Amino acid sequence: MAVNYIYPDYEVARNYDKCINCRVCEKQCANGVHEYLADADKMVADDAKCVNCHRCVALCLTRALKIIKSDNTYRENANWSGKTINELYRQASTGGVLLSSMGNPEPYPVYFDKILINASQVTNPSIDPLREPMETRVILGAKPQVIERDKSGHIINNLPPQLKLSMPIMFSAMSYGSISYNAHESLARAAEELDVLYNTGEGGLHEDFYRYGKNTIVQVASGRFGVHPGYLKAGAAIEIKMGQGAKPGIGGHLPGSKIVGDISRTRMIPEGSDAISPAPHHDIYSIEDLRQLVYSLKTATDFKKPVSVKIAAVHNVAAIASGIARSGADIVVLDGFRGGTGAAPTRMRDHVGIPIELALASVDKRLRDEGIRDRVSVVAAGSIRSSADIVKAIALGADAVYIGTGALLALGCHLCRNCHTGKCNWGIATQVPELTKRLNPDIGYKRLVNLLNAWKHEIKEMMGGMGINSIETLKGNRLMLRGVGLNAKELEVLGIKHAGE
Repeated sequence: MAVNYIYPDYEVARNYDKCINCRVCEKQCANGVHEYLADADKMVADDAKCVNCHRCVALCLTRALKIIKSDNTYRENANWSGKTINELYRQASTGGVLLSSMGNPEPYPVYFDKILINASQVTNPSIDPLREPMETRVILGAKPQVIERDKSGHIINNLPPQLKLSMPIMFSAMSYGSISYNAHESLARAAEELDVLYNTGEGGLHEDFYRYGKNTIVQVASGRFGVHPGYLKAGAAIEIKMGQGAKPGIGGHLPGSKIVGDISRTRMIPEGSDAISPAPHHDIYSIEDLRQLVYSLKTATDFKKPVSVKIAAVHNVAAIASGIARSGADIVVLDGFRGGTGAAPTRMRDHVGIPIELALASVDKRLRDEGIRDRVSVVAAGSIRSSADIVKAIALGADAVYIGTGALLALGCHLCRNCHTGKCNWGIATQVPELTKRLNPDIGYKRLVNLLNAWKHEIKEMMGGMGINSIETLKGNRLMLRGVGLNAKELEVLGIKHAGE
């Protein structure tokens, strides 16, 4: 018998005094952790299969279950951690690349947590958002460099196509196939009610969701899945995906097991075939090539749709963003290395890219220094966790933010980071019919609406505390930020002063 070198990360703790053998845990677990032994009239669990999704814990009628972290340990070694050893064992037994889901979980600095927001006191009084107007609306798109007037002195409307949002928040790209139909419906319905936008991701747009077009951003990635003229014209904007924060420099891969039924038809590829997006767009090897694609997409939509370009946050991101601004794109999206994804090589996810806070600050500064900041709007993504993160991101230079993982958490995700297996017990990152029905879009979309409305209220409160009454006034206003526990170079890149200055 082969030796299993890896002890389970989690253990199922069952209180047999409370357990009534109702078998709900067995029926609800897609990973086959729980089993009823009829001879012994008891429930048992296979800890090795547990991914700590908490589905069984949440639905246990008698609160007889909890998941605990295993205290099994290797001999202490500062260089060879237990995690490193387990990963090595897995590759030695399979010969494969390690895959992981969601964002980077490593203990790198979270700069949002080391930035504090200023507040007004006497000479610049605060504003009460309950009694005074506060402007949270955002308009994304290129702005004209000069105001033009006709012979009568009236302003000529030379404004390119714009996106109007009721608040500076959008739902980021998550493709149909990587997440379920019900998850997409929840995002689309929430975007419509909130008057914001959601992004299709690179899997095309299901025919049922064309009716949400005015609240939809359609994405064009290297695989061109589901891309056709009707798709491009269906949305309010088009996004060219050059990269993403969870796996900079490489392409995407949706396993053939998920390419079934409507997903196959929507992506326009055969059932059961792997959907592989190459690392580069094979028609883009320069800013000039990117400019041609931007122009082609605008031509295909009669110049009525703004075009954005999404890139991963990497070391030379400011120079790349400058080139994108000169390519004719209307929006540049920066995706930091904590951004989530359905599946990524573990080494890429955990070791490639830079934090969104540093990327955002450097891009905003570069565009301002070059006098081209108004040519593009800047959208920040990559683990935006709260309204405070949003306020800080805007003060660092963002016009708006994307949220992905936060939206999935609102739908019930428990961050078990098992998306790549397709066995999501919460009905989100799966295409298994008996699992997808666990997410009720009537409930899911309302939870998303609740979350963003709560954040909108908090954003107003924080702006009021700063004596600011509009998002536009907050944008790039680094005077409203101070750092704590940051070194001089970090403060320089962020463009903020240390607390106390």
